[in-house]
Amino acid sequence: MKKNAGARRSWPPANSSTELLFEQSIGYQIRATHRALQRLLQLKIEPYGVTSGAWYFLRVLWDEDGLTQRELADRSGTREPTALAALQAMETRGLVRRMRSNEDRRKIHVWLTAKGKNTKKTLIPLAREVVSIAATNIKANDVRRLLKWLDEIQQNVNTAIDKVEAAELSSKRALRSPQVRRSQF
Repeated sequence: MKKNAGARRSWPPANSSTELLFEQSIGYQIRATHRALQRLLQLKIEPYGVTSGAWYFLRVLWDEDGLTQRELADRSGTREPTALAALQAMETRGLVRRMRSNEDRRKIHVWLTAKGKNTKKTLIPLAREVVSIAATNIKANDVRRLLKWLDEIQQNVNTAIDKVEAAELSSKRALRSPQVRRSQF
């Protein structure tokens, strides 16, 4: 237990309580890396008429076709209004078709067209190439270690998000409670 507690305090280095240098910021470095990877991927897939926004929806649909727009937005980490605009553009390009659910007319399912399915054969090798370029001069074990660390970072951040959201929800409930309102007067 002490080992973990010490590890939590070891980063970022204590250079100043008001400074967080870009080279020490995990968030900044991940964002900069993501932007570079995203740009290279976009350059690779753009000639095939696929935007980076469409890419993430295709990836999810290649894994599980027929999701609702909401499920697709959640799994791709996109807000629903953004997803709707991207899906409309994908439908215009003939990559997907959207169909209202027979069971629940409020739900719209998204299905890959033959063209959308076939893009996988072309685009996945391009994505693998981007990953290969990113991992150039890095040993396979180090890449595996990096992926493990990134997963741990995601888990740590998601746990913190859950705690903050739970505290906010609890606070909102307390403010709506009749006992709290009476005690404030």
